[in-house]
Amino acid sequence: HTPSTHIICSPLATMMLAHRTLRGGAANLRTVRSSLSTTTASRSVQSTSSNEDTATQTLHHHRSFSSRSSFDLPDPRSFMSYQNTLDYTDAQKWNPQLSKIVATIGPTSEQLPVMKDIVRSGMRVMRLNFSHATVEEVELRMTNLKLSKGRHSIFNADASECSVQQNVRAVLLDTRGPELRTGKLAGDESGHATINIEAGSTVVLDTTDEVRDGGSTASRLYIDYPKVHKCLVPGMKVLLDDGAIILTVTEVESGKEHGTVTCVADNTGEIRSRAGVNLPGAETDLPAMSAKDRVDIKYGMTIDVDYVAASFIQNAEGVREIKAYMEQCAQELTAEGQWESGRPLPLVISKIESVSGLKNFDEILKESDGIMVARGDLGVEIPIQQVTNAQKEMVAECNAAGKPVIVATQMLESMAKNPRPTRAEVADVTNAIYDGADCVMLSGETAKGKYPVQVVQTMNEIIAGAEHFTKNSMPGPNLASRDRFVQGQTDRADKGVDAAVAKAAVIAAEERDAAVIVVLTSQGSLPRMISAYRPNVPILAFCPNAKVARQLMLHRGIHPIHIDDQFTDVSEVKRPAKAIQYAKQFGMVQEGQSVVVVTRETACDELTTDFASMKIATVP
Repeated sequence: HTPSTHIICSPLATMMLAHRTLRGGAANLRTVRSSLSTTTASRSVQSTSSNEDTATQTLHHHRSFSSRSSFDLPDPRSFMSYQNTLDYTDAQKWNPQLSKIVATIGPTSEQLPVMKDIVRSGMRVMRLNFSHATVEEVELRMTNLKLSKGRHSIFNADASECSVQQNVRAVLLDTRGPELRTGKLAGDESGHATINIEAGSTVVLDTTDEVRDGGSTASRLYIDYPKVHKCLVPGMKVLLDDGAIILTVTEVESGKEHGTVTCVADNTGEIRSRAGVNLPGAETDLPAMSAKDRVDIKYGMTIDVDYVAASFIQNAEGVREIKAYMEQCAQELTAEGQWESGRPLPLVISKIESVSGLKNFDEILKESDGIMVARGDLGVEIPIQQVTNAQKEMVAECNAAGKPVIVATQMLESMAKNPRPTRAEVADVTNAIYDGADCVMLSGETAKGKYPVQVVQTMNEIIAGAEHFTKNSMPGPNLASRDRFVQGQTDRADKGVDAAVAKAAVIAAEERDAAVIVVLTSQGSLPRMISAYRPNVPILAFCPNAKVARQLMLHRGIHPIHIDDQFTDVSEVKRPAKAIQYAKQFGMVQEGQSVVVVTRETACDELTTDFASMKIATVP
């Protein structure tokens, strides 16, 4: 008699695994088969002959679906600590969302009163768009962010607003990148002139200095990329001003240093001076950084930004080039007294927004500290119908690598003008959470929109609703993300101490229904590993270094606390109890709840190396 095995595998988890084949190839098929096997094994509910390890069974535990549970969910706003007031109070239980919000700060959100409300409403990372921001604007935004109280202010309620522990929010510098643009229009003295290009008309793309100096016309446009004729062939498309005008290439002049490209306009439209140019499907050799990017990155290091979002990354070499440049800047700034030796460099978040970026994604991910799915330019570079598929593929690969991923562009675009989002926008944010995104991003909605505070609150509430549903009603999406990381570890043969204790902590948290996982960390590697296992509870990471704390902010579930020197006089044996006391003061746990505490402890006489430990405690 063969023992029977009942398999439960959610359709959404299966669908997400299927997306691993988007780039095709035998390797991806093997990965899908292996992942599907892992997923199937993890969903085994009953088997009289199973020899699977009990801990692994717990890690992959599958909750059954409850009937019509989605209709019974409470209003997500009821989870929010700001539902009645935007002031902090240590008497109120805090239920933070696991996925984070990156918000772009601009003219409508940079003033202190608005900034305070945005911070209070759930922004975890402030994005500075260096395509537009001036030095004066950047300094104002940095100053006001530091003046905005975060929940950390409850530790020092009587301290001044400049206290370093009042707010732990990260800052992301988004570079302009090596963009292609048209030249200045002929006779455009004001910078606001436009020319009309008629459908069916012939337009010649030229890269010579003569056309650049004389100005572009409707029949001949200057392009600031001398090799444009080397990466285009007849039949390819050229998009001007984000696709406002589409040109079809009919003839390419080869054999010249500045060969021309002849096109026919597909539609009628207007074009301004220095409009953006996209070459869908073309591979260029643009540098990883423009001259402006180099200036901006070095300046960003002087104001201590935490992340650099590198635009239009095409290959791994571009990431390495940026990291090497930051090392060089650190040496120069140290000599000038503007940088402390040993301070962590900004982490590099590679923006994927081109065909080359997609083609070289695996090697880019390996070199990067994180990924941004930049759907704006990506939707111009590839067929727009494929953007969602590419998003799911990239998020899945980041989950497998245990690296943070941001989904960006037009997530709540209508709220730039309206106080409520569209249903499709809500579904977009929700599905990004289901996909496994660590962060979702707001751009123009908070930078120049009419409702910057409301849009952050709305996004926070959408995240809360999605996470509550996946935790209590449909665990498939989160389990799929976890399975991807477990499979990725197997592929990498990762059997390190951090991985083992992180896995144990997540298992213990789920078995004990813990309220929080508390981690004491100096470098941040341990909470990152725990986050990669996708626990359904927050990770409270106590860090002695403010920079390390801020650079944990992009990771799902991690809520860093900069403890400064508060543990200096506390013995290692007593630090877990002290951390639980702080977690209670922070509003994260309450009396009687279970807490999992993970620490790295220094070597002693009996042990020659540092070791990691995991403890389970009940809040007194």
